[in-house]
Amino acid sequence: MRLSVIAASVLFSLAPALAQTTGSINASGAHARSHAQATPASASFDVFVQRLWPQAQARGISRATFDLAFRGVTPDASIVALTKKQSEFSAPIWNYLENAVGGSRIQRGREAAAENASVLAQVEARYGVPKEVVLGVWGMETNYGSFKGSKDVIRSLATLASIRYRGDFFRDELLTAMELIEKGHVERSELKGSWAGAMGHTQFMPSSYMKYAVDWTGDGHADIWTSSSDAIASTANYLKGYGWVPGLPWGMEVTLPAGFDHRLDKASFSAFASAGIRRADGGRLPSSGEGRLFYPAGHTGPVMLLTANFDVIKKYNSSDAYAMAVGHLGDRIAGRAAIQGNWPTKAPRLDMAATRDLQNRLKALGLYNHDADGRIGTGTREAVRRYQISAGEIADGYPTPALLTKLRGKR
Repeated sequence: MRLSVIAASVLFSLAPALAQTTGSINASGAHARSHAQATPASASFDVFVQRLWPQAQARGISRATFDLAFRGVTPDASIVALTKKQSEFSAPIWNYLENAVGGSRIQRGREAAAENASVLAQVEARYGVPKEVVLGVWGMETNYGSFKGSKDVIRSLATLASIRYRGDFFRDELLTAMELIEKGHVERSELKGSWAGAMGHTQFMPSSYMKYAVDWTGDGHADIWTSSSDAIASTANYLKGYGWVPGLPWGMEVTLPAGFDHRLDKASFSAFASAGIRRADGGRLPSSGEGRLFYPAGHTGPVMLLTANFDVIKKYNSSDAYAMAVGHLGDRIAGRAAIQGNWPTKAPRLDMAATRDLQNRLKALGLYNHDADGRIGTGTREAVRRYQISAGEIADGYPTPALLTKLRGKR
C-alpha cells in the first residue's frame, strides 16, 4: 500500500478498522502479500529485536531509547489475525458505505464542523483542502476522535515487522516511531494507536507524522493525539503534500445516456458532457479538468466520475471503498445529496477464493501482473476491463461470477 501511511481504515474496518494506510492502507494499488506465520514466536521475535538494534543505531537512536522502547514488549498474536479482516477489501461496497456514512456519523461530523469551524476555515484557506474532506478522513479514521486506539504502537509495529507483513514497511515505521521518542516528539507511554501502528485523531503512521505533522496551535508540539486542531491541519497538509488540487471535487455520481459506449473511460469533463454524461444531482460538471468513470458495483449500480483528488485520498488508504467513503461522508456533512443509484445487493458476488482464481486466469492471459490476493483493487478492475473490451462486453471493470465462468471456459 504505497506506502507512507496506512492510516486509517484500520480503525474503521474493525471497529471501524484501517489503511491509514492511513491508510489508509490501501490501500493503493496492489497490496503486498503477508509472509506471516500463524503466530509470531517469542524466540524469533527476540532475534528480530536483536537484529534491529544496528539499524536503529544507524538512524541515530540511542541505546537508552531503544531499550526503553522494547522494555517489556512481547509479540501480540492477535494482530496477525487482524491483518486478514480489513473490511474495505472484503465487504460489499454498499455495506461498507452504509457503515461509514450511516448511523450518527454525518450528524457527529456536522457537530465537529461547528465546534472546529474557525480552524477548519483557516486550514482550508492555507492548504486548499476542503474542510469536508478533512472531516471525512477524521470521521472514517476515529469517528472524530472517539476511538483513536489503545494498543502500544511499538508492540504493534514490532509484531508486524517481525513477521514481515508487507515486507519492510512496518520495520521502517517501527524505526521511525523510535525516532519520535528520540527527538522528543512524544513520550514512550503516549505511543498509543491502532493494531497497525496508526496514531491520533486521523491515524498517522510514524513516517507520516515526521513528514506532515503540523503544530497549528503554536505550543511547540505537533500533537495529533489530543489536539484536534493540530490533527486537522496535519491531515490537510498530508493531502496537500500528495498533490490535492484546490477547487477540484474528489468525484461525483453521474448518469449515463442510453447506448453509452463504455469504452470511454478517461477524458476531459467537456468530453464526458458531450457524450451525454450528467451529474446525478442535477449540477454541472466541472468546467475544466479531467476525470475517469468508476463502477463500484458494475454498470447496473451507481456510476461515479472521479478526479485526481480521489487518488490523493487513496494515499491515506489504497482502498477504492475507503476513498469513496471519505468523499461521500464529507459530501453528506456538507449537505450534499446521498448516492441515488441502486446497489445490486441481490446479485451474486465473488468470494476471495474465486477472486484469486479470476486474478490468476487474467494473469495467464497477460492482463494482470499483480499478486493474486483475492482483493479487488485498481489492478484487478483494469485487467477485467481490458478483458471485457477484448470480449465485446460492457467495460465496467467489475468482476462477476459470470465473468469467471467465462474465463474458466477458455482454453
